[in-house]
Amino acid sequence: MIRSEKGIAIIMVLWIVTILVALVISFSFLIRTEARSTIFFKEGVQKRFIAEAGMERAILEIFHRQTYREQAVVVEGNEVVRIDGRSYTGRMETGSYKFRLLSESGKIDINKMSDLTGIVLKNLLLSLDVPQEKADIIVDSILDWTDSDNLRRLNGAEDEYYLSLQVPYRAKNAPLDTLEELLLVKGITPDILFGNKEHRGIVQYLTIYGTSSKININAAPKELLMALPGLTEETAKRIIDQRETAEFRSVQDIQAITGLNLPTLAQYIDMTEGNTYTIESTGFLGESKQGYSVRAVVSAESTMPRFFSYKSPSETQREL
Repeated sequence: MIRSEKGIAIIMVLWIVTILVALVISFSFLIRTEARSTIFFKEGVQKRFIAEAGMERAILEIFHRQTYREQAVVVEGNEVVRIDGRSYTGRMETGSYKFRLLSESGKIDINKMSDLTGIVLKNLLLSLDVPQEKADIIVDSILDWTDSDNLRRLNGAEDEYYLSLQVPYRAKNAPLDTLEELLLVKGITPDILFGNKEHRGIVQYLTIYGTSSKININAAPKELLMALPGLTEETAKRIIDQRETAEFRSVQDIQAITGLNLPTLAQYIDMTEGNTYTIESTGFLGESKQGYSVRAVVSAESTMPRFFSYKSPSETQREL
């Protein structure tokens, strides 16, 4: 009887010890997880502040560019940043940031697009493997969506089409307020607008903050240059190579490089920059390659910048 009681006591002690060990291990694991979460949160906040520092630096560079971009002689140390998406870096005590500027004038302004400049968008869609028939529908439908009448273009859509949908609505017949609104337009899908793993979306080549229906040749990305009628990949590369040296001052400068007819070029391009830019900034902590990115569309029409949009965190676009 005594041995039996001792055996039961030993078993109970073993169970208690096992439970205590399990509790200690669980508590240790919980503390470790909390500690790592705190570290990751702290690093994330630091990276965000560094990215925002890069954003502020980019805004300063915009104002500097507006003041000195017309200078005839460039003094060393007084160079202006370029607006074609090239990267600039800066270092801080705890890390570094990388930012780039993209002028909205180097994109297709959907609200100012005409039948003529719609050709550029169609060529862009074709380069992104959108079938020609669907590209025709998208271009005409965008023009129908933003015009002021209810007359349908050959491949477009007006109220008759949109009211026949499962969830009916009317064509806006007015300028877009956001690019995301394009998802309401016939033919446009999320993959076409935002892209997927296989190809880019058209959203990064579009804007509602442009200066005209034409495209600023000093800011346009390679894909958009290649979408201009008459320009090939080789010609686009020559334009980009020339921009590395100096920005273009006139359409005649482009003609000298491309050999294209001047009146033809002048229908699609100009050098009007405007005051609105997309800024992408990424902050890095120490020597880490993993950063935190922010993205904003900023207008610098006065001494104080005006933010049209601000996304934090943000996925930066692939290099142009």
